[in-house]
Amino acid sequence: MKLVLASNNAKKLLELQALFAPLGIELVTQGSLGIPEADEPFETFVENALAKARHAARLSGLPALADDSGLSVEALGGAPGVRSARYALDAGGEKSDAANNDRLLRQMAGVTDRRARFVCALVAVRSADDPEPLVAMGRWHGEILAAPRGEGGFGYDPLMHIPALGQTVASLGAEVKNRQSHRALAAVQLIQQFREVWHLG
Repeated sequence: MKLVLASNNAKKLLELQALFAPLGIELVTQGSLGIPEADEPFETFVENALAKARHAARLSGLPALADDSGLSVEALGGAPGVRSARYALDAGGEKSDAANNDRLLRQMAGVTDRRARFVCALVAVRSADDPEPLVAMGRWHGEILAAPRGEGGFGYDPLMHIPALGQTVASLGAEVKNRQSHRALAAVQLIQQFREVWHLG
């Protein structure tokens, strides 16, 4: 079964392709079909993921899968949240992982409560007007370090320390990350729904 992934993030495509391979799902990026990115006007991960999935399904005529994910920091009231990818841009900086990490470190200076979580909403629709979207949420708990550590991953991975593993997300191998991450946790739930509702796999 072919699904349009409502993202042009190559690393996200690789992660999700590996997670859904057992069901025989083939993911194609919306960019490869000439579909522009959807607006993400909402304040929640679920609403933005649903908007992206419906947009990709509408313009492709295929079922679609969308991921909206980001970092939620306890002491910042859940920020950067849905603005995670544009966190520095919102403050007049550039749109880059490094700039986002720098802004977060400045915001967290002197803050003792370092609790945070990566959040992922995965939404799948059979068509643009599917009345029964599949929705899954994954949360990966950790804490924000005072300086980046590790070379891998992307986004806030170098700042997110996972106490249970004793490492930052950027220090983890892809195999460990694909088993433990917020995206992996959401994917496990979605796979179950694919089997029960869409009768895949």
